[in-house]
Amino acid sequence: MKRSIWPHRAASSLRRLTGADKSRALEFLARDPVNSVLARVNVERMGVGTSSALAAMHRRDIEALAWDGGNIIPLGFSPAGLRELGDDILSRHRVACSILGPADQVLGLWEHLERSWSPAREVRARQYSLSLTHASPVAPDPQVRPAEPWEFGAVFPAAVAMFTEEVGYDPTVYGPSYGRRVRDLIRSGHTFVRMGIDPATGAPRVEFKADIGALAGGVAQIQGVWTAPDLRGRGIATRAMASVVDQVRARYAPTVSLYVNDYNTAAVRPVSYTHLRAHETRGNL
Repeated sequence: MKRSIWPHRAASSLRRLTGADKSRALEFLARDPVNSVLARVNVERMGVGTSSALAAMHRRDIEALAWDGGNIIPLGFSPAGLRELGDDILSRHRVACSILGPADQVLGLWEHLERSWSPAREVRARQYSLSLTHASPVAPDPQVRPAEPWEFGAVFPAAVAMFTEEVGYDPTVYGPSYGRRVRDLIRSGHTFVRMGIDPATGAPRVEFKADIGALAGGVAQIQGVWTAPDLRGRGIATRAMASVVDQVRARYAPTVSLYVNDYNTAAVRPVSYTHLRAHETRGNL
């Protein structure tokens, strides 16, 4: 694990940021644009009032920042700062969908929350954060393209299958919000697909999909990568992802990033590191 780009100084008391702090928050996050892209998406949307961002301040400088929304994203906290952040979270009797960020931040914060919040649905203590800043060296799949709005009926089942496999539960049980998210990604041109024909029904189906899940600060983070189960192991995703990378870099951001679980040996095999820069290992609860 590489040394954090944010120095771990002694944290002062936490302060909730307002719109007046936005430029300082963005300056802090710009120190490591790949690992902070999820937090930056939210910070860029901050209005003039109180936000969901908490920061440890030294005079007027932000030394550490946590996005305190549906997900908690801690960045740059010292061990003492993580204890203070944990105490603050517990004092408000709140819960979160997940905690994600650099492994030392996630696992350090979880130490303070575990007794009250446990058991965790899943602990992913080792996820690689990879990025690419040049054209993919793999020949791209020419059939991969942005999904069309009228293809929602085919994309949605693939998105649900991906989420269920990755997270462990069906997102549709909590209402229509996941469907709205899928529609929004398609409408914005942020869902990429390779379409084919279902051999069982003869109907169009998604063979591969991937989404731009976060876009901020010149970084596009790819999420929701999925290949139809009967097509796995054929190298389809390799060429499809190459196409996604090239299209995203051409249209949206010069840097493309992706989380990869350490058990995904196909994605983290040594050849990958000749083309993908490995950032510090991430944790996700």
